[in-house]
Amino acid sequence: MTKEKNHTNARELVLDILMEVLERGGPSHVVLNQALAKYQYLEKQDRAFVTRVTEGTLEYLLQIDYVIGQYSHTKIEKMKPLIRTLLRMSVYQILYMDRIPDSAVCNEAVKLAVKRRFQGLKGFVNGVLRSIAREKGGLEFPDDSVRYSMPRWLMDMWKNEYPEDTVYGMLRAFLEKRKLCVRLNGTPEEWPGTEESLQSQGVRAEKSEYWEGVRYLSGMDHLEALKAFREGRIQVQDLSSVFAVLAAAPGKGQYCIDVCAAPGGKSLHMADLVGEEGFVEARDISQSKVELIEDNIRRRGASNIKARVMDALEFDQASVEKADILLADLPCSGLGVIGRKPDIKYRVTPDTIEELARLQREILSVVWRYVKPRGTLVYSTCTISRKENEENAAWFAREYPFEPVNIEQRLSGKLQSETLKKGYIQLLPGTYPGDGFFLAVFKRV
Repeated sequence: MTKEKNHTNARELVLDILMEVLERGGPSHVVLNQALAKYQYLEKQDRAFVTRVTEGTLEYLLQIDYVIGQYSHTKIEKMKPLIRTLLRMSVYQILYMDRIPDSAVCNEAVKLAVKRRFQGLKGFVNGVLRSIAREKGGLEFPDDSVRYSMPRWLMDMWKNEYPEDTVYGMLRAFLEKRKLCVRLNGTPEEWPGTEESLQSQGVRAEKSEYWEGVRYLSGMDHLEALKAFREGRIQVQDLSSVFAVLAAAPGKGQYCIDVCAAPGGKSLHMADLVGEEGFVEARDISQSKVELIEDNIRRRGASNIKARVMDALEFDQASVEKADILLADLPCSGLGVIGRKPDIKYRVTPDTIEELARLQREILSVVWRYVKPRGTLVYSTCTISRKENEENAAWFAREYPFEPVNIEQRLSGKLQSETLKKGYIQLLPGTYPGDGFFLAVFKRV
């Protein structure tokens, strides 16, 4: 396979991935990961190209559509889906990938249009892209929604909830490239061996300043190629979700229930902390989600954890007052992970947030009964929305026999917030190096 042909195939793969995400509604992280798993034979640079163009096009979609609209007589919503997608991915390369000559981007786009049987539109594709390439140095954006490619209603919501400089810090952070965050499994005594394994494969593991068991990986190709991953030494898990477990403070021999556990990172973390004398029950709503948890359990080789299918909305009499710790990391709008799943910002609506906030309350109204007296309940989400976070936590404390726990001493001293004493924290991208995440810790009284 020639380098040119291989690279053309990489562009065609991007086109197919983006068609699945933008035109058929597939979740970007799932579609991209499935494609990369299917085409593992691609060279490292081609895999990196596919990932960057896919994620970058989605990150900057609003801005890209605005730019296309300035140079096309046909409105973007009236275009053929394939041509619309082809233009979007090509404009991203023109605006944000300096190492690729603009002429090459235009030529490859025309070739793909012809290959996909849109011969009659190759002149249109060529004309729009070459005009943008010629005049990209003078582009101006009408507002910050276009500049940061963030829906205006989301920006307005956040500006009502946070200081303006905090909001702009979030917007910038969502567009920054981030290294893969992993948690080191096992005890601290096992961690040096894990780091040696990573280094032996040319992977750089940068230690987090916030917690000693988190590493940021760079210099890797794909996760499954890492011996440390295959052996269950590392778990892909963001720093923010690690904090949810640290805030719960599981102790040796305790019984823990994780009611919405997939893919199981927090459950496995708790299993490490409770030891062989303790036990973790990791639940989720469907067999497919439970299989994700089971895959991670098998890879880790953990014996003190079991996954089972269970709908958190259905009351389980057998679980009443059984849990020392109950972790309720509940379904949410996911606004905190826009940096890793950029299509979320185009799918969520104000109604979505309202519906999810209600669902969270419904689940909490069922699962609190599984907590022992003096036991701990952790409520967490990976979003940035007061309705789903602070308002629901306050509602829970009013309605049920729980009181907030001061978690200042449980989390890293570098994590500063006055709210820690009140039992909760809202983590914001741009303010600290992780996903947007909320956690609140309660003790049953």
